[in-house]
Amino acid sequence: MSTLNKRLAQTVRQAGCLDGAKLDDAIQTAVRENLPLAEVLVGSHAFEEKELLGIVAHATGVTPIDLDRVTIQPDLFELMPQATAEEHLVLPVAKVGHVLTVAVVDPFDVVKLDHLRLVLKCDLRTVLASERAMKVAIRRCFSADAKQLEELVGDASSGDDLEVRTEREQERDDVDLSDISGETSPVIKLTNMFIANAIRDGASDIHIEPFDQRLRVRYRQDGLLRDVLSPPRNLAGAIASRVKIMAGLDIAEKRKPQDGKFQVKIEGRSIDFRVSTLPVVFGEKIVMRVLDNTNVAKGLETLGFEEKNLVDFQKAIRSPYGMILITGPTGSGKSTTLYSAVKELYSDEINFVTVEDPVEYQLDGINQVPVNPKRGVTFATALRSILRQDPDTILIGEIRDSETIEIAVKAALTGHLVLSTLHTNDAASAITRMVDMGLDPFLVATSVVLVAAQRLCRRLCTGCREPVELPRARLLSLGFTEEDLAPTPGLYRAVGCGRCHQGYRGRFAIIETLRVTDSIKALILAGKSAIDIKKRGLEEGMLTLRRSALLNVLRGNTSLEEMMRVTMADEA
Repeated sequence: MSTLNKRLAQTVRQAGCLDGAKLDDAIQTAVRENLPLAEVLVGSHAFEEKELLGIVAHATGVTPIDLDRVTIQPDLFELMPQATAEEHLVLPVAKVGHVLTVAVVDPFDVVKLDHLRLVLKCDLRTVLASERAMKVAIRRCFSADAKQLEELVGDASSGDDLEVRTEREQERDDVDLSDISGETSPVIKLTNMFIANAIRDGASDIHIEPFDQRLRVRYRQDGLLRDVLSPPRNLAGAIASRVKIMAGLDIAEKRKPQDGKFQVKIEGRSIDFRVSTLPVVFGEKIVMRVLDNTNVAKGLETLGFEEKNLVDFQKAIRSPYGMILITGPTGSGKSTTLYSAVKELYSDEINFVTVEDPVEYQLDGINQVPVNPKRGVTFATALRSILRQDPDTILIGEIRDSETIEIAVKAALTGHLVLSTLHTNDAASAITRMVDMGLDPFLVATSVVLVAAQRLCRRLCTGCREPVELPRARLLSLGFTEEDLAPTPGLYRAVGCGRCHQGYRGRFAIIETLRVTDSIKALILAGKSAIDIKKRGLEEGMLTLRRSALLNVLRGNTSLEEMMRVTMADEA
């Protein structure tokens, strides 16, 4: 058994927080399978990773650190070779004057620390990290040149099973990613790796961003961006060219934005990617949107809507004609909700046509029209043609101009059900926005059936969330009612563990639905403001975005901080 395992076993035994027989079993497993004892203890659920780290920190007096949540400055990597960091499981995390803070896995090995002081020629301050987090951090941090890139991807298998089809190649059999250019260079391996990891991590977007001294790769997970990789800066052009080849773009054109797409197949799943390139000061910024078709299969009832809002929405989409609008910012889940509605409405007995820019998800049995302004296919021109195609239900990806909304309203008034999206902050504002776009209030009042405003909230990780208590006055000021607080609710805060991202895991939708009732129609015809329309909706039982979020806080689904991040204070 390794020295670190022996010392850890002794520390846990002295702490008396685990049955001796269970500890002995874990030690035997670690020896038999040649594994770190900490990995065995955490894997067998004897301890949480943070709990085990705390036991060692208490015994040694060394402050613990969560490397998963620490951003390390790139210049610190130059202080220590990657081989040293991997051999001794140490990593520099900060430097103030002549004092270097170093994260270590084995705080018991004073000989190793003395050796580091001599090599680094500075005073050391040690902090304690878990072995798992240390290995992840080392892989993330050390990618400073081509040789290190080879080491980074040389043994990586995360992208080996990735297959890709460009737009042209989607008409024939899948082609292996490495076969497109006839080579398996480190750049190809690296690109495969971060695409495959993004899919497995559930990322919605991949950002590749060149700066003066570094290249950054970030994933958008659960709505927030996080750094995942820092490839060598001099590979920015090669990576950009690689992605352009995959997306069927012009690799020689670097001065104009370009858009493209490709499809990958991994672990039996087909995933579509939309690629956008944008010239910036130090090269080209690339964003790849991950479109996982498995998300489209969700029913409306699985999205997280409150029961009343779900009933309102389902009743509205069952209307034989009229317009249903979903509002919210980019990335708020509007498309997923629309596609879920399409799934619920689809039948062989109706003619369902969509016009989208771009067509994000391909749906079997649905006639989908992609917008292509270069060929004269805009939302407005496509809608005119669609109305001559005997449609029953029409989905418009987004209403952007007055011409499109005029045609959509006329379609809704002539016996068609129209579903679309609009960019406003809440449901009531969508009504006044339509009038501002030039529509007669009478047309708005008679065509719109329902407006829904939507956001996405991050879901608390049930494995690490912690109870939190706040003063009653504070809770009331946030929008809770006296009824909500009797009895005292169980509120939770985000903590963070190895199974989640900053204490959250996944997202769910919150929604407010405004039914256009006779009284709401009267307000529209009278030219009343969005505030007046919202006030009447509240009187008729409308649940706001803030109220929907508060109810999920009470259930322990999300935190107060997340609720305040995604909703406005005046929505209570």
